[in-house]
Amino acid sequence: MQDKAFIHQCIFNALDGVQDGLSRFSGPSRVALLYAIGAADPIHVVDPQNLLQGHEPKLKELFLDSDDWRSGPANPSRIDGFKQFHPVKNLDLAGLISYGARSNIIFYQIWFTEHHPDMCSIGPTECWLEHAAWLLAHDLGTDSDLYTRTTGYVLRGYGTHAVRDFMVDEMNVFLGWDTYIRIYPILDAVLGISETREEGAWPKGELVFVEPHAVKQMDFMVQFPHEGRPQLSNFKHVRKILQAVENSDRRLVSNGQHIVGITTADLPAFHIIADFRRGYGFLSLNDKPVCSFFNGSFHSTTHKAKLVQLEELLLETSLELTCTHHLFQIIAALVHSAETEKHGCTLVLDLNPRPIEISGQRLEHPLDLRQPSILELAKSLAKVDGALHIGTDMHLHSFACLLDGRTVPGEDRSRGARYNSALRFSSEHSDIIVVVVSSDRPVSIIKEGVEVSAQCQLKPVARYIASPPTLTAWLAGK
Repeated sequence: MQDKAFIHQCIFNALDGVQDGLSRFSGPSRVALLYAIGAADPIHVVDPQNLLQGHEPKLKELFLDSDDWRSGPANPSRIDGFKQFHPVKNLDLAGLISYGARSNIIFYQIWFTEHHPDMCSIGPTECWLEHAAWLLAHDLGTDSDLYTRTTGYVLRGYGTHAVRDFMVDEMNVFLGWDTYIRIYPILDAVLGISETREEGAWPKGELVFVEPHAVKQMDFMVQFPHEGRPQLSNFKHVRKILQAVENSDRRLVSNGQHIVGITTADLPAFHIIADFRRGYGFLSLNDKPVCSFFNGSFHSTTHKAKLVQLEELLLETSLELTCTHHLFQIIAALVHSAETEKHGCTLVLDLNPRPIEISGQRLEHPLDLRQPSILELAKSLAKVDGALHIGTDMHLHSFACLLDGRTVPGEDRSRGARYNSALRFSSEHSDIIVVVVSSDRPVSIIKEGVEVSAQCQLKPVARYIASPPTLTAWLAGK
């Protein structure tokens, strides 16, 4: 029988590493674990930040009302002579990403984390949780502090490896094991090029990676001879050549080692695209997004504002669903345009039956934002200092509006005039939602003087998990 303190320390190291790593990759992320060390043991719960709150009925149904979870595979895969490791069925809990496995070291374990609404793909995160399950089983199997202390460090810095593992898994399914393209050099090149400026400008344009044997079947506008192909590892050289495909439908093509040419033709069935967008970019596999990259590392974000809170606020109103849908689409289009153009703006969504009076540039006839040409005009007007005033009739009533009001407790001097003016104005006007887009901060949704989109800081996990409760005790304490 293993020492309980050692088991708890192994769990803490893994949990802490996963949470910290995923928080860097996807934003603040909670992590939870269900486990049973032996085949006859009850399920224990490690959920220090209440990630599983709301899923209690489903967990009771799966693990207390039924023993199906104890049924392992007839012939689990053999790994290395003394371990067996086999994935278990995903529980598909709403809003969560999970990965579970059983082995002869730890009979059952399943890891959970949050499914953020702005993720390019959940694939890398699933690989992260899978690696946590592997390492926890490994640590418990070695029964040595030497390995336990390294697990947290490994999981904390697993971002690039998670992207690589997901892409390799997808590549093996598509191409099989016999392939010459290597993912790590591609990821290194993407980050290296993204951090390389040319005459002060960040890179822009698409760089495509294809299998070496597929190059012969491609049509090129320009193709470089074998002896003169630029090395992919020469980031500065590749960055210079990337200028040839900026603001066009042209793409640089690489075989994973060299730049082989420039094309506008259709791509092979298997391809990887690095889309550089000046300061950030996206990585996709066979036209499916995998992750984004900026500041020298990979991230899960789509780089689009999380407008979930706005959608929830609109659904709570008495507006018809059709009107709610159109209003949300209009606001989302204006917000994403400001993000793309990297300028700040303020949008006042007036939910009153008759729009209130706001000091600003009024229009003789309000503009119907459901018309594409008018919506494009509004995107440009959003660049003008001041706010756009939008009513529930989906019309723009004025622009360059000045928002004033008396000071409120929630003001933040570090956020500037646009943000604090929105707090003051919304606190004095009912049925008003203010959306503030900053060029260097997340989008803020403000109502009645409060930012409803403010991120909560995660509660720190205790340095030592003394005694994780059984699922029965955990449910009783809820």
